[in-house]
Amino acid sequence: MNRRENLKLLFTGASGFLLAGCSVEESAVEEVPVNAGFSTSGRSPEEIAIDKKLLSETFFTEKEVEKLNYLVEVIIPADEDSGSALDAGVPDFIEFMVKDIPAYQTRMRGGLSWLDNHALDRFDKIFMELSGNERISIIDEIAYPDKATPEVINGVKFFNLLRDLTTTGYFTSKIGFDDLGYVGNRPNVWDGVPEHVLEKYKVSYDPKLADLYLKPDQRGVVAQWDNDGNLIG
Repeated sequence: MNRRENLKLLFTGASGFLLAGCSVEESAVEEVPVNAGFSTSGRSPEEIAIDKKLLSETFFTEKEVEKLNYLVEVIIPADEDSGSALDAGVPDFIEFMVKDIPAYQTRMRGGLSWLDNHALDRFDKIFMELSGNERISIIDEIAYPDKATPEVINGVKFFNLLRDLTTTGYFTSKIGFDDLGYVGNRPNVWDGVPEHVLEKYKVSYDPKLADLYLKPDQRGVVAQWDNDGNLIG
């Protein structure tokens, strides 16, 4: 089983993050633009106001985004079947989440800064100036909590949060849904209780009623009733 499969199991078993909201003073606002990646369908004016406010703000700097783009690709790279976390827009998701849950902001910004400081200590260069192997050597120090040394505990805490946000963002995106094989609810035709259930409880349909009520080809027709409460066939 590869890393991607492990992440699938972890995400589907734990159901990802519980995404918390925040409050705003305004309630009457314009709808969030469709191209922002959020739908206003079924959302209250208060929820739309929150989204609009958060989408109008920017938290991460360009340098921080550069590091995020690299890190999410390391956590969930593309493979022969699916795109990467970057392809799925995970950095944008993380940007939204740290604004929606301010408690994440210090941990994320502090963690990104920690990478630079640790890289300077080890290689005398900031993180994104390192070679690929040098970057991975730092990530290996913080990606496995059971093996990490006390000296890098702050890096471990940061990477744990980043990994959780990355998997949540990825597996709630279209690319992630396709990777999981998740199709959600799909319309079908109800043609009565299955035969094996009827046999188990030793019951059956009255043929006259079955012909009257079980009409899959008319499932889109609105039922009509007479004044006595009888279905009009």
